[in-house]
Amino acid sequence: MKAIVVTDQAAGTAGMKLVERPEPPAAINDVVVQVHASGFTWDELTWPSTWTDRLGRDRTPVIPGQELAGVVTALGYGTRGLSVGQRVFGVTDSYRGGTLAEYVAVEARNLAPLPGDVDFTVGASVAMPGLTAWQGLFEHGRLQAGQSVLVHGAAGAVGSMVTQLAREASGYVIGTGRAAHRQAALDFGAKEFVDLENDVLEDVGEVDLVFDVLGGDIAKRSAALIRAGGTLVTIAGPTEARPADGLAIDFVLVSDRAQLSEIVQRVRDGRLRTNIGTVSALDDAVGAFNATERRAGKTIIRVRP
Repeated sequence: MKAIVVTDQAAGTAGMKLVERPEPPAAINDVVVQVHASGFTWDELTWPSTWTDRLGRDRTPVIPGQELAGVVTALGYGTRGLSVGQRVFGVTDSYRGGTLAEYVAVEARNLAPLPGDVDFTVGASVAMPGLTAWQGLFEHGRLQAGQSVLVHGAAGAVGSMVTQLAREASGYVIGTGRAAHRQAALDFGAKEFVDLENDVLEDVGEVDLVFDVLGGDIAKRSAALIRAGGTLVTIAGPTEARPADGLAIDFVLVSDRAQLSEIVQRVRDGRLRTNIGTVSALDDAVGAFNATERRAGKTIIRVRP
């Protein structure tokens, strides 16, 4: 099968190569999926789990990619809940990856059925951003109707999902980002927008929840905006500062079939829009990931036409 592989962490995406690899077998509780579309997280090649197993042993050459949509072609021993020929979408274990390929072996529990009226490209684009937004808002942030939510990177792949889900839950959303992203953030449902390059973040005042995807100084300054009992949720690593009378939660998503089903239903009925930027074929993936210009939205690799 065709697959993208990496062997040199220092080279980043410039070290990606399109090669031929054996098709993966289905281990216990696995399914093998014929990948139709795959997503790639921009900083995935900096994660330790991309390069080593859980015991710290090198596992290169690695096929990156964690987001996928496709069709089940084989079941491992003991696999339940999915069937051969079924359309599915979801995420792989970060220590396994492998979705930038024509076939991937995935634990069945990490996948959910993909309805026939949802395109594979959409399925691959919504899994990781959708789960991240859902878990950050509702499991960790415990968002309630009427609360204020400051969403950093509100026009990005994750931030746009956060903005839409928070709006649907009757939260008051204040988006942030670059000036050029103002209208996109407002279109996704933000009531206000803060240009982080030209506006004063502290002018926002107190908020109930901050959803941070940026880290660094922005996360540190955001901690001071949390009102008593509020929460700073981040996916950018532990923050230097914590709210004076609230919580700071750094989390990594876990796959959840029920949540994936909730998310895709919202896509079907128009309550949730994906944020797809560029769609490229697998043969063109290396060039797509190494584009010189900055691309808005999520890059999706269409593995099958």
